[in-house]
Amino acid sequence: MNFWNHIAGYAAAIREFVAPTYRPERYYMRGPGPACARRANSLGVSIN
Repeated sequence: MNFWNHIAGYAAAIREFVAPTYRPERYYMRGPGPACARRANSLGVSIN
């Protein structure tokens, strides 16, 4: 059974290399985050 798990893992890796799945919701940001606010506050800039 362990052999088939390795084969399935390799097949999934090859499929992901050939045709990667892009999921935009993983990378979507709704706006500037807390790091941007801290950086702006340290520079004395207002973000409004």
